[in-house]
Amino acid sequence: MIENPLQRALRGHKLILGSGSPRRRAYLEELGLEFEVRTKAVDETYPEQLHGRQISEYLAQLKAGAQREGLGPKEVLITSDTVVWHKGASLAKAEDRDQAVQMLRTLSGDVHQVITSICFTTRELQRTETAITEVKVRELSREEIEYYVEKYRPFDKAGAYGIQEWIGLVGIVEIKGSYPNVVGLPTHLLYNALMELTSGETKGAQD
Repeated sequence: MIENPLQRALRGHKLILGSGSPRRRAYLEELGLEFEVRTKAVDETYPEQLHGRQISEYLAQLKAGAQREGLGPKEVLITSDTVVWHKGASLAKAEDRDQAVQMLRTLSGDVHQVITSICFTTRELQRTETAITEVKVRELSREEIEYYVEKYRPFDKAGAYGIQEWIGLVGIVEIKGSYPNVVGLPTHLLYNALMELTSGETKGAQD
């Protein structure tokens, strides 16, 4: 069996994905990684003074803290959080149809940031990486917004939209930064961090 560099680097380790997101699971699978999904509910509230990346980093670490005590040797826990940041405010997941419509009306015709933080946690260490992508949305009609919300019901997504869905195909005119980050996981950061974490272990063992 041919292994890619990350598969080879992770020999002897066990990856734990602390997320129920199907998009994040799919990305790990596309990277060729074997992993176990373990989720634990946490109260995703954060201090009011936090802004932008501070929020996603805080919540990714909060999710990790809920499971760190139960980690075994050579287990690497991956937790993540995504924030849609627009005009100084975080747009979280919409609670209902009306809130989703209002969020999309707010994003329409403007640029916002999608910020995703990934927290890597083992028994010995913790490391957090963050990606920021700018997304420009054209002016969306009320009919377009209502069609999308009714058909796709994007209540599990920050900002009430998925770039990989219909609204992304017709409404996103420009992105600056990582596309996978907007979907929900900056895979280049995941890859680089895991490679560095495992290479550091190898170097330490050789020293």
